[in-house]
Amino acid sequence: MDDPAQNIPAMESELTRLLVRRRSVRAYLDSPVPLADLQRMCRLARLAPSGANLQPGSFHVLTGDPLRALTRALQGAIDAGQPQSREYSYFPDPMPPHLKARQRAAGFALYGALGIDRRDIAGRRAQFRRNYGFFGAPVGMVVTIRRDMGKGCFMDLGMSLMALLLAVEDMGYGATGIGALANYGPVVHRHLALPGDELVVCGVAIGRPDPQAPENGLRTAREDLPAFASFRGFPG
Repeated sequence: MDDPAQNIPAMESELTRLLVRRRSVRAYLDSPVPLADLQRMCRLARLAPSGANLQPGSFHVLTGDPLRALTRALQGAIDAGQPQSREYSYFPDPMPPHLKARQRAAGFALYGALGIDRRDIAGRRAQFRRNYGFFGAPVGMVVTIRRDMGKGCFMDLGMSLMALLLAVEDMGYGATGIGALANYGPVVHRHLALPGDELVVCGVAIGRPDPQAPENGLRTAREDLPAFASFRGFPG
């Protein structure tokens, strides 16, 4: 697989620059994000298309004491040995070998950037635990969806999240999605006193990227066109 920017022709489009530049940020500066900026990000995310204009999903945005309290609740659940309780299927089960290889490559690339040896189980667990502290970001977002929404609405929510990530990048911040948050969805649900019909989908960390953090220089590979696209009826 190739660097995600390698096979994209140079263009002056701001959208192209944003797509090529965007990456998952897992280390942040201790700089607050103004409420007005977060409100703008959320409004821009809501411009994404959705079937029948249902606009599925909700964003619960936390900073300061509320974010620290949620982090303590999550890490307390982990320390108490509370079992994980994902309420929806994220990965295929079983994972096909070619996808398992891709998953492992991404993990090893991250651990390698951080200097964590493949055999360092404690180090890997500590790094994964940082998911539940929103990687130290000054803002943590919990993304939910109504439990009665169909599978297509998850696709629509995904488009909204991509719009959010691009808005974050465009405004000079960084972010990463945190699918692992759903592992302790019931903990999040109770702590935030969410309505009973809401399901925790993921988290999002938002803030100013730490330019010195080695993990922020990581770029995961992307497949080139022949692996995922076909073109029919075109000349040549």
